[in-house]
Amino acid sequence: MAALTTSESGASSACEHLWDAIDWQTVKQQVYRLQMRIAKAIREGKRSKAKSLQWILTHSYYAKLLAVKRVTDNTGKNTPGIDGITWKTAQEKILAVKSLQRRGYKTQPLRRIYIPKKNGKQRPLSIPSIKCRAMQALYLLALEPIAETQADNNSYGFRPKRCAADAIEQCFCALARKPHAQWILEGDIKSCFDSISHTWLLNNITMDKNILKKWLTAGYVESNRVFETKVGTSQGGVISPTILTMTLSGLEPAVKAAVTKADKVHVIIYADDFVITGASKEILEAKVKPVVVNFLKERGLELSEKKTRYTSIHEGFDFLGFNVRKYNGKLLIKPSKQSIKSFLHKIRDIIKSNKTARTETLIWQLNPMITGWSNYYRHVIAKKAFNFIDYSIHQNLRRWIKRRHPKKSETWRRNKYYRCQGNRTWIFSAKITSTNNKKTEYVDLLNAGHMVIRRHIKLRSDATPYDPKYKAYFDKRKRNRWTANINSPEVRADKTMAGLA
Repeated sequence: MAALTTSESGASSACEHLWDAIDWQTVKQQVYRLQMRIAKAIREGKRSKAKSLQWILTHSYYAKLLAVKRVTDNTGKNTPGIDGITWKTAQEKILAVKSLQRRGYKTQPLRRIYIPKKNGKQRPLSIPSIKCRAMQALYLLALEPIAETQADNNSYGFRPKRCAADAIEQCFCALARKPHAQWILEGDIKSCFDSISHTWLLNNITMDKNILKKWLTAGYVESNRVFETKVGTSQGGVISPTILTMTLSGLEPAVKAAVTKADKVHVIIYADDFVITGASKEILEAKVKPVVVNFLKERGLELSEKKTRYTSIHEGFDFLGFNVRKYNGKLLIKPSKQSIKSFLHKIRDIIKSNKTARTETLIWQLNPMITGWSNYYRHVIAKKAFNFIDYSIHQNLRRWIKRRHPKKSETWRRNKYYRCQGNRTWIFSAKITSTNNKKTEYVDLLNAGHMVIRRHIKLRSDATPYDPKYKAYFDKRKRNRWTANINSPEVRADKTMAGLA
């Protein structure tokens, strides 16, 4: 990266660098060095040193580059705040890096929109301006090492290197065997993001208090009116998920301190949802729930009475789109019925909205959805669900074809839209002539049933990427994951798409 100094703060004497010429590997390494030092200071109890290192990082030119890159590369890069501004050109991004200054920084009110929830209600989403998002991304770089160091071992949402598959595998570890817990407390926090106490956040979140207060009290605009925000943190904020993780940090130790080993209590947290296992319903009611209620009350939160329930493992429960249940003493984890129903509803909407679209256009829309859904559930007992998904999509496509050609015969429709390959028949496909080599190739609809079911290896509960003793462990996991995925259906599909581009 031309002309950038290699000082620890990443200061630069000139900002006229081409955005595309930046050596992002060097940028990430310099930022990561400071993040590791912040995490080390927290582990050693040196909070003053950690704050000093945070100040250095948030004033680092490297960190500012990385913050702007994050908000201009993600899926929400084209979504503006109330000012209508987005950063698209290289010049705008370089100027944006220079504008990320603590002195004179003022927040703008958030743009309030609503997105539909599964139950038919509306979820409020507050979108900051892109400069506020970049500032949040900058301070997140300094906050994340602290959040990771303080987070509960079995908290999996909004954390680097962790995913829903880890949380589900922990459910299996806590419930699979006969001597394990037989009852579960399914917890859901009522309006979690919108209810967190500002006082608690300002007293307990280790970051610049003035900047944090500006974000918390920025207000939002709805129907051309500005409303105050006296509690909660915006769901559309870049830093909000990490703040939520820190808010719920300590729940697992608090619950464990109130019970004994014989109570078989395990806490699994993902975002604002959690499950707590117990040997009996009475233990969960008398020992566990009061601790959870008091823990949340300190933070201005409360449990949702409608969604919080006690469940026997033999009845089963849904968590993160999975159904966890024992059948004749054997624990089986499958995709939940609601998840299957919701996915098929989205598929039908896509097919119905493309009545006159080209066949390859429809396939290109469906393939990422099928790949994403099957990837999410490929670590559990999902083969039957995958086959049902394929059958349902096939039936919808046959109706889609029949609507397009009502007067054609079944044989004609099959010859036009389907092809055979080896032992496979009825492959929904489209012929495309490549612009590169003028060859005719096929674009096939992917089958969820072809996804290989492979047990997920859960991340070690105490592992964090900001502790040097786990570096070799994470490198090994990365190599193993790359090896396992190299021949996956989505990789083959990407290669096919690239050849047709």
